[in-house]
Amino acid sequence: MNDRLKKQIEFMLELDKMKNIYRQTYVLHEDRKENDAEHSWHLAILAMLLTEHADKPVDPVRIMKMVLIHDVVEIDAGDTYCYDAEGCKTKADREEKAAQRIFGLLPDDQKKEFYDLWREFEDSETDDARFAAVLDRIQPLLLNYTKGGISWMEHDVPKEKVIARNSEYFGESKDIAELIVSVIEDARKKGWLK
Repeated sequence: MNDRLKKQIEFMLELDKMKNIYRQTYVLHEDRKENDAEHSWHLAILAMLLTEHADKPVDPVRIMKMVLIHDVVEIDAGDTYCYDAEGCKTKADREEKAAQRIFGLLPDDQKKEFYDLWREFEDSETDDARFAAVLDRIQPLLLNYTKGGISWMEHDVPKEKVIARNSEYFGESKDIAELIVSVIEDARKKGWLK
């Protein structure tokens, strides 16, 4: 096997670990939490479905690539719950170290491409990255809402925190922003959010 293919296969095998990193979001039809691989796949499908709702021109294929690799770093860094203030303090450093190691398994050109896509997602400055962030927020929000607010109630999450997490991205899609606001307000009315 040539060296390039060997590195690519090593990276692929490393990614299998994403199947064992569990998030705080529950899957709808079972009593278990989703893993990172499921989450990333779901976001890639959302990129195919929802980019037509972006208020600015975006590239769905680029967004799909971003969301498929955005949580690869959690293989080393672990999943940090978005409402865990303490864990968020060290998240960037842990994830940067993980990115260097994991993307470092790849051939140099792919290492650069994957790292740059991950960094673009994390920096959230381009239209593609910002819309990818919208997808990363709406997927767990909708699963949690459809599952009766289970994760919000487990963690005693207030409505204000959910609004704050999402409102930064309301300018990326008027349609999705309206959906998010209505879901959050209904969840509050139902007592799922403090």
